[in-house]
Amino acid sequence: MKVVLENLTMKFKSPHVKGEEVTAVDHLNFEIPDGKLICLLGPSGCGKSTTLNLISGLETPTEGKIWFGDQDVTRLPPEERGVGLVFQNYALYPHLTVEQNIIFPLQNLKGDRKMTKEAMHQKAVEAAKLVQIDGLMERKPKELSGGQQQRVAIARALVKIPRVLLLDEPLSNLDARLRLQTREELRRIQRETGVTTIFVTHDQEEAMSISDQIVVMKAGKLHQAGKPQDVYDDPVNLFVAQFLGTPQINVFEGKVEQEKLWIGEEAVLDVPGRKDRQVWVGIRPEGFIPGDDGPFTCRMDRIEMMGRDVSIISSHPKMTGRCIRSIVSSDDHLPVGQEQVRFRLKPHKVFLFDRESEERV
Repeated sequence: MKVVLENLTMKFKSPHVKGEEVTAVDHLNFEIPDGKLICLLGPSGCGKSTTLNLISGLETPTEGKIWFGDQDVTRLPPEERGVGLVFQNYALYPHLTVEQNIIFPLQNLKGDRKMTKEAMHQKAVEAAKLVQIDGLMERKPKELSGGQQQRVAIARALVKIPRVLLLDEPLSNLDARLRLQTREELRRIQRETGVTTIFVTHDQEEAMSISDQIVVMKAGKLHQAGKPQDVYDDPVNLFVAQFLGTPQINVFEGKVEQEKLWIGEEAVLDVPGRKDRQVWVGIRPEGFIPGDDGPFTCRMDRIEMMGRDVSIISSHPKMTGRCIRSIVSSDDHLPVGQEQVRFRLKPHKVFLFDRESEERV
């Protein structure tokens, strides 16, 4: 099911200032292709969960429209939209078994859609097998691990075969190892069912690893949408560049002068065709090549060995963060015992942003 958001806007009355409105979602326009997994990504308060609530019907937009295929569902109640919802806190009924929790949405079907007990049982078993909990059907939620409870919540959302599956921070309550396992399972389930899925998260690593497309949001606005690797490799502004990537991109004060990029007193890179201006310089951690002939000099701090790779920690007077983190191969020349480290830069890993607007130049 293709989902289209058209000038979607949501405004609330401010809880702090009488008569003032807060814009949670600001004229959002994008299309979610049929059968794809899309991640709404951004910091807390960016409007991603509100967007999900608008798509589900839990909130009514101030302006704009929501389309499921050719159907305008903007004013439809949630139960008529054919959506499945999975929340951060699982929201399982503690007094019901796993099977009863999964079946619960089917018990509310009426008219031609009403099902027999046998049919509901069969649907529950199919959903449970899909998320690999069919051996736990008689247990209560308190007898399950966090990951198992999350699978029950997903099975409950899938059992009525939704047109759109909506996931709101579904992995936040799991530990790191379980999060990794569960997100891989989510991807498998989405591919097997082919259901259009919208996944809300603030974890960019999570979003980049499982999604077909990401939508990066800030303050209710869409900043960039596209394939995860494309957005990482070609950020439109400083916010997107800083939000994507672990470790985070290194940012420096710099300037372009006579088609050369300067950081401090050093011309670190040729930038043919670029106009003279003050810029923010973003360099991905993997964009550094250590070597004694490098044009960019930093103060050496320490080296962190990480098995396959090495992290060189250094500093520079023009940096904006706490330190510079450079990820290099363990086969590279390492500045062990030196007070300074010199780098050459990979041009495709260096991004320039206007100093005032912070837009890519």
